[in-house]
Amino acid sequence: MGKDALIEGWTSIKNIKDPHVTEITEFAVDEHNTQLKGSLKLEEVVKGETQVISGINYKLVLQAKDGTADNSYEAVVWEKAWLKFRKLTSFTLVKG
Repeated sequence: MGKDALIEGWTSIKNIKDPHVTEITEFAVDEHNTQLKGSLKLEEVVKGETQVISGINYKLVLQAKDGTADNSYEAVVWEKAWLKFRKLTSFTLVKG
């Protein structure tokens, strides 16, 4: 195993308005709603990072509305675009 086999760190997403980033974020909110029978509505993506592994991990901070409550969440989505594979690996409320 060479140096290239090590897991790389996280890199900031420069264009947070990129349509693919929006698509990944919408997927995260939809999956969260499906898994928890929630009704979150995406407001905006605040920031994001990617990590290249076997595919790409997207770590995204987003604003979403749940009824009248407007909160920040951190979602992590693992994508292997060439396999059309996506998985929501975590979705957590950001404190503070």
